[in-house]
Amino acid sequence: MIPRANRALLVIAMLSTAVVSGGAQAAPPAAAQLSAPIDGVGYRITIDSADAAQRRIRVAMTFSVASAAPVLLAIPAWTPGSYQLGYWAKNVSAFAVTSDGKPVSWDKTDYQTWRLRPAGPGSLSVSFEYRNDSLDNSNSFARPALALLNGANLFPYPVGRPFEFASTVELRVPAGWRVATGMTPAARGSYSATSYHELVDMPILAGRFDLDSTKAGDGWLRFASYPASLESASLRASTLAELARVIGVEAAVFGETPWRTYTIMQIADSSFDAIVGLEHQNSHVDVTSPFAIGQPLLTSVYAHEIFHAWNVKRLRPADLWPYEYAHEQPTTWLWVSEGITDYYADLALVRSGVTDSAAFFATTAGKISEIAALPPVGLDDASLSAWIQPTDGTADSYYPKGSLAGLMLDIMIRDASDNTHSLDDVMRTLYRDAYKAGKGFTGEQWWKAVESAAGGKSFAEFETHYVDGRDPYPWASVLPLAGMQLLMDSVRVPVLGVTMGDSQDGARVIAVEPGSTAQVAGVQPGDEMLSVGDIPGDAPGLSEHLQARYGTETKVMIPITVRRGGRQLSLVAPLDFTWRVERRIEPLPGATAKAVRIRSGLLHGTTGRG
Repeated sequence: MIPRANRALLVIAMLSTAVVSGGAQAAPPAAAQLSAPIDGVGYRITIDSADAAQRRIRVAMTFSVASAAPVLLAIPAWTPGSYQLGYWAKNVSAFAVTSDGKPVSWDKTDYQTWRLRPAGPGSLSVSFEYRNDSLDNSNSFARPALALLNGANLFPYPVGRPFEFASTVELRVPAGWRVATGMTPAARGSYSATSYHELVDMPILAGRFDLDSTKAGDGWLRFASYPASLESASLRASTLAELARVIGVEAAVFGETPWRTYTIMQIADSSFDAIVGLEHQNSHVDVTSPFAIGQPLLTSVYAHEIFHAWNVKRLRPADLWPYEYAHEQPTTWLWVSEGITDYYADLALVRSGVTDSAAFFATTAGKISEIAALPPVGLDDASLSAWIQPTDGTADSYYPKGSLAGLMLDIMIRDASDNTHSLDDVMRTLYRDAYKAGKGFTGEQWWKAVESAAGGKSFAEFETHYVDGRDPYPWASVLPLAGMQLLMDSVRVPVLGVTMGDSQDGARVIAVEPGSTAQVAGVQPGDEMLSVGDIPGDAPGLSEHLQARYGTETKVMIPITVRRGGRQLSLVAPLDFTWRVERRIEPLPGATAKAVRIRSGLLHGTTGRG
């Protein structure tokens, strides 16, 4: 998943085979629950125009039982990749169970588990409605021309039974709707999954949207974008071409493209003021504001989520293998799963030629500034705290701080090995030794792979100070190893004090900081910002425009024009200024030949002494 885009923008049946007894996932809240075995599992999702307008999704599940033993069905408490408990059962209503058309008795054993009491052997049919009013890439929702279907919200599973059961999903949607999914087509209007893990990791996008495809690596890339016609054909083609190159360099890290087809499902909505993405094994879902379309930041999100297809959907910590669905799965390794994924997204953009080295340096410097502004936090602690979302500003710090840790490890491995090895070797080794072996990696495996790539160099001090510990990262000593330097300047910058979003009408004020220029002027949340001084309110990079226009001024009474309730208002207030440390990374003059090779290796994905 990727929340960092929020910050950058102002700051995603029919019957089949059997479920057998034995084996078990962790128990849901009511301990020691065990469902009777069920067989022939199928799901059906129905959406008609009236349902879609009401945000309603109709779900049915069919299966057979061999006795009158109680069947316990649960809906997951979270969606893997989104490390927060959602308790999706809260969106379920009109739950009913029948057998041969006759009602079957049921009750609940906890907030997400239903206990069914069949009269005896036979087939059971479960039905319910699922309704969710919020845009969320980890949740299912519907609207008149669109439905996003996440299996973790919609598909019950038998409690305590193995997740390795096959199923088929029948999909009934309005005529004229398209369908995009990573699931395998089984028959017209139906799709199959080989296990429950696969079933809930392959979302379905249905509706009226654009759909394009291209060859990418050893497979195909499909791009579904809603609403239709929001993006020009040329922009979609350009996006696909860039992402095909990104996939190529990301696949090179691991040595394979692990899918036949990868699908991007993008939903743009004017009520949404950020970009969020959620990864899956052969797809990902993005929900974004329309004003991000065509912007470099969105391409960065694509690169991040695609890299997740290797790092976390396949290669992941032992704490997350296998996925459990009834409760949270805390791990200290999100800095690798998310942070190092973010590092490789940055590398993929520059290695593929989508961006240049200057953009990579700027992105890295931005992450250094972001961490410098936060309370000190260890990577282990930040990873563990993801499930509770701390309010001290460190909730998502394992993204940028983990990304920077990846950069340091990469540089140090290259330096210790004379640029013959890199962090790429670590990722390939663990992909082979953990994922290919059908398990998650341990901390011991991680550090062993790092030290092996570095020719036996110990990283115990690194772990103590920068992973377990909260020491500032040693940029002054590490960056020169790669022919780079960190420079800092104090800059006087104007501060308006508003958080902006986008709407069909223009730039909309979301929040106003107390005591700020905007509040003194009388700006209110909900105002449409028409202009600030002589700068249009919807100008991209308003802060940068303010800096360029007023940064050298000493005292400014700035006019602000807004539209409120259909009336245009002219406001004015003194413009506030603050001092900000601006960081930048640049090539180091006089860097050694070895350091230059390391820098080039980072940027181009190469190793060697030549």
